[in-house]
Amino acid sequence: MIVLDTSVLSAALRRRRRGEVEEAIATRLASALKGEEPVAVPGIVLQEVLSGIAEQKQGEKVLAAVRESFPVILATEGDHLKAADLCNMAARKGVALATPDALIAAQAFNRRASLFTTDADFGSLAAFVGLKLF
Repeated sequence: MIVLDTSVLSAALRRRRRGEVEEAIATRLASALKGEEPVAVPGIVLQEVLSGIAEQKQGEKVLAAVRESFPVILATEGDHLKAADLCNMAARKGVALATPDALIAAQAFNRRASLFTTDADFGSLAAFVGLKLF
């Protein structure tokens, strides 16, 4: 399974005009969707992507695109426990890990999934917790 981070979903769905970076992300996502592994979105990522969209029509369009394209993974108690553990491990290593990012990482980790992200913070985390990055 491939779990999408907010940075990827936002670049692929929210941008009205894509630059080179967003186009590359969208192309890579399209390639992943054609592959054998399922691609899913954590609920917290859906919330983050929808937050801050000023125009209701745009928000509805993004929500419809996500619902049509991806299953949404809801966090379990185990995901929240793993997220807390990841925050604590990161702090001991001197790495700041935001609570939503910890939950996203925990959901990927607990499902033995790869996390598709452009956020460099996850690279630091992956180095010492065994998180797989796509």
